[in-house]
Amino acid sequence: MEAAQFFIELAGILITARLAGELANRFGAPSVIGELTAGILLGPSVLGWIEATEIIRLLAEIGIILLLFEVGLETDIGRLARSGSRSVIVALGGFIVPFLLGYTASRYLFGHDLLLALFIGGTLTATSIGVTVRILRDVGRQNSREGQIVLGAAVIDDLLGVLLLAVLYEFSRTGEISLTGLGELAVFIGIFFVVAPIAAKLVSYVVGHFSNVTEIPGLVTTSIISLVLVFAWLAHAIGAPELIGGFAAGLALSRRFFLPFGVALASNPKFADEVERDMRPIVQLFTPIFFVTVGLSLDLRAVEWTSGFIWLFSLSVGFIAIIGKITGGYLLVREHWLMKSAVGMAMVPRGEVGLIFAELGRSSGIFDDPTYAAVVLVVAYTTLFSPFWIKLFYRLFGHRPELAEEAHPT
Repeated sequence: MEAAQFFIELAGILITARLAGELANRFGAPSVIGELTAGILLGPSVLGWIEATEIIRLLAEIGIILLLFEVGLETDIGRLARSGSRSVIVALGGFIVPFLLGYTASRYLFGHDLLLALFIGGTLTATSIGVTVRILRDVGRQNSREGQIVLGAAVIDDLLGVLLLAVLYEFSRTGEISLTGLGELAVFIGIFFVVAPIAAKLVSYVVGHFSNVTEIPGLVTTSIISLVLVFAWLAHAIGAPELIGGFAAGLALSRRFFLPFGVALASNPKFADEVERDMRPIVQLFTPIFFVTVGLSLDLRAVEWTSGFIWLFSLSVGFIAIIGKITGGYLLVREHWLMKSAVGMAMVPRGEVGLIFAELGRSSGIFDDPTYAAVVLVVAYTTLFSPFWIKLFYRLFGHRPELAEEAHPT
């Protein structure tokens, strides 16, 4: 591709993603839906103006790594302690039930092979903490009891989802499911998550010191991006997806993260705030490219929509995606059904995390076009419609005393 052609295509991606994101936001939907739609419009499904070339996919890969960095940076480990065992119960239920139902339906109802069934089940375990936080804030419930349970559970889902992603990536790389390989990967990832925070904390102290004496701007941004990319390379070197490195870097630099074995490496809240402020524009530049690329990778024209299989499969997976998460809320046995319903519904949106699973399945050659389209549509459906039915739920039942008790603001 000529440089000038790439420049105009990249400009088209960024501008269209922004406009579509603003439009989606205006109608009360998450901006990620607008960005995904922008890719569908620009790609082979509709206009066919832009192709997901290797260089665009490389920029999208940077976007996904930075997205997981941001997820790690915003992960609040302390929230788990405040929300207690209820968040753990909801998270485990909302993780295990969709995974097992998705795997079982794909494997035995639709006859998919083992690895494909595992990827479909894995995609359904996701919960988008970004979308969930926004919905709860829109209805004024982020500090409610159910809000604290949901946000704590979403943190656990993020951690479990990233680990599952690493396991499925290893399976897709080797082409087989080996308990020995799984054990080795678990050991490598364990070591990585122990060493990475220590290294990141040491780097943060060095950068934090020199940022106060240098007169050249951009030291924090340059250093942190370099750190994220090095961690991504290290993750790949141990056999995990590169995005694991981004997540570990963000988690280690989070002002809410703590190292129980290293009090001397306590967080520096001021530096963590500086990292968030300086990195946010970079993350906001690259992550829309990833979501647009997901849409560019979809060729809806190649899907045989007259086939009964595609409709049965997508509707079945969509049903499992919703019921599986709502089930997690109903495991709270001592709560009123309204509280259980509120918690379960807030866990439904898959958002960016579900799209990460879907894209890894496509790029690994696990998903064919119809399966990839069905999975992306399920992720889009749960993300697009969740804000509307949750707002309707609180409009009808938000005044009930079973939902009136507020938790202490965080």
